[in-house]
Amino acid sequence: MAVLALAALGGCATRPAATGSADRDGPLPNPPANLAQVPDAVPRIEPIRIGGPNKPYEVLGERYEPITADSAYVDRGIATWYGRKFHGRPTASGEVYNMYAMTAAHATLPIPSYARVRNPANGREVIVRINDRGPFHKGRIIDLSYTAALKLDLLRGAGPVEVRRITYAEIRAGTWPRPAEPAPVFVPDAPPAAPQRDTTATVAAAAGAWLQFGAFAKLDAAESLRQRVAEADLTLLPLLTIVREAGLHRLRAGPFPSADEARATAERLRADAGLEASLVPPR
Repeated sequence: MAVLALAALGGCATRPAATGSADRDGPLPNPPANLAQVPDAVPRIEPIRIGGPNKPYEVLGERYEPITADSAYVDRGIATWYGRKFHGRPTASGEVYNMYAMTAAHATLPIPSYARVRNPANGREVIVRINDRGPFHKGRIIDLSYTAALKLDLLRGAGPVEVRRITYAEIRAGTWPRPAEPAPVFVPDAPPAAPQRDTTATVAAAAGAWLQFGAFAKLDAAESLRQRVAEADLTLLPLLTIVREAGLHRLRAGPFPSADEARATAERLRADAGLEASLVPPR
């Protein structure tokens, strides 16, 4: 039953990541540049569905009852992170796991919800969106994405953290705690590499060319299309972002080094997956 429960929960991590071993989890080669500058998740009100990833479940003989109320939560324990072994696979929420996004897995926090994670060893803090279940080892309280672990300087392995949920009441009041200023972080096995694409979500300030896949009044529609694009081409995962502009949620990918490369990507997606994308006019 525990095995079946794990499978039903999707791509949650069950052990700490490690590098340099083909049969264990770890980073992908040549991660995108400037991951330390990726913006934290921005808390917003998202309905918590009763059932699905929020129904009680059992893993490895332990029963878990996800929180469904808008209640405060604070815990201290060990954080781990998960990477290439789960990158591109479904999470417990059904979304595609992107190790370069600001997300995390938690055993009982609502899916979706938001949490502030603090590394007491250096005072660094991040805001993550909970969209997966795990970890399922005693003492471990959260599995972070690669980027979230990088920003907390936890890529070396497991480390103690404080996890504090950001409630609806705090989001409405705008009183949820902001992260501290960034400091230098450690990136394991990072040999000098050619310049790579910037994954910062601030489109207006980013150089290069951008593609737009659609513009929607509702965020859910943009999120749905983002998952479809990600499933068609996993290499676009770190480049996909939703920008709110002129009252619409616009799904974009970029920056590409040139307009020609952006057009080539659009043509390939049209031919391979029937996805339409247009070049964003330069400003």
